[in-house]
Amino acid sequence: MKILYIIYQICIGLPIFLILTILTALTTMIGCWLGNGHFWGYYPGKIWSQLTCWLFLLPVSVEGHEKIDHRTSYVFLANHQGAFDIFLIYGFLGRNFKWMMKKSLRKVPFVGKACESAGFIFVDKSSPRKVYETIKHAEKVLQGGTSLVVFPEGRRTFTGHMNEFKKGAFLLADQLQLPVVPMTIDGSFDILPRTGKLLSWHRLKLTIHTPIYPKGKGEENLKELMTESYQAIESGLPEKYRN
Repeated sequence: MKILYIIYQICIGLPIFLILTILTALTTMIGCWLGNGHFWGYYPGKIWSQLTCWLFLLPVSVEGHEKIDHRTSYVFLANHQGAFDIFLIYGFLGRNFKWMMKKSLRKVPFVGKACESAGFIFVDKSSPRKVYETIKHAEKVLQGGTSLVVFPEGRRTFTGHMNEFKKGAFLLADQLQLPVVPMTIDGSFDILPRTGKLLSWHRLKLTIHTPIYPKGKGEENLKELMTESYQAIESGLPEKYRN
């Protein structure tokens, strides 16, 4: 069965995925150029992500949708297990949102330009002024229920265990006084870990935890947000991936 799945993903899955990716990027760029970036910056990517999971025959389950108020802007935080984290969140979170991503991803052919057209937030850490500009840009984006999704580890794990969180997303939530929503991704590491070349069949699960609202502002609130978010996300992982 494993050999058949490898043959399927190489001969059928990958070629179709590449075509879908190019079509999605072009649709996003053209749609955003014509207008209504709120729609075209989200729905093509959502459909692309759902089709990708179905294309590679990956079962998906989501828990916790009922905890989210669709009129509220949130900073969603998730552990970063592997490449399929993006498809799981984009396709199945069920919220219009913008990604916060590394500036280097802007250089990825088609995808980088599509992300720029969609209004995603590229983080530039080259100077304090650039970081300040990122926060001000995010403040404009997070209006009318639009939310932000961030991987606070900053990079994919090598082991399946979570890395330490970076402060960026929490500083933003603290500055704008927005609730953060911890989310646990489980299964992505087993499908395609950071060092993997081929997919392994495995189920994907997204657990949406209870939103954490700010209890103040400043360093104290920041530390509490980071601690509570880490503990919530880790609680949804299998025992073998808990630190």
